[in-house]
Amino acid sequence: MGTVRTPRERWIEEGLRALADGGPDAVRVEALAKRIGVTKGGFYGHFADRDALLEAMLDAWEHESVDEVLDRVEREGGDPRDKARLAGMLTFSDDRLLPIDLAIRDWSRRDEAVAERLRRVDNQRMALLRETIGTFCPDPDEVEARGLLAFCLAIGAHFLAADHGDRTRLQVLSRAGDLVLDRTRDAPDGGTGG
Repeated sequence: MGTVRTPRERWIEEGLRALADGGPDAVRVEALAKRIGVTKGGFYGHFADRDALLEAMLDAWEHESVDEVLDRVEREGGDPRDKARLAGMLTFSDDRLLPIDLAIRDWSRRDEAVAERLRRVDNQRMALLRETIGTFCPDPDEVEARGLLAFCLAIGAHFLAADHGDRTRLQVLSRAGDLVLDRTRDAPDGGTGG
């Protein structure tokens, strides 16, 4: 009977968990093998070295956080605002992707290749926001500003520790999202422009 090899995806998944828990320094072959419950020898059947694993982890994160999110947004449909909200929820409210995304943002501050990868992912996310906001806002400068605000809201909300009086964090975040994604709320006459 042959030896059963740990699938490559399992090494990547455990690497992403370790990254989310402790940053890139926590992604160590021996520690991952222990988490998986195997010897580290099987690792080298899938990866030349730790750097190859890190690259595969970034590939998996990018695919899941961009391609899979956009595919699901298109499958579920809805108006452009619903699509933007769903994309944000899938990326920045998800117990799986959010910690990985935040860890990659931190890692990118110290690694230019990771920063370039993050820039590519964020550019794809901003493109969705531009497309969405552009459906109700004709001013390209305002589209860009609203996109930036929406993105900052999605990421920054995880770092802010402020209280909101008698409102819940969810109520305030929902209202903030409405303000960024709903042009009619800005107009003094309810959106008629006059």
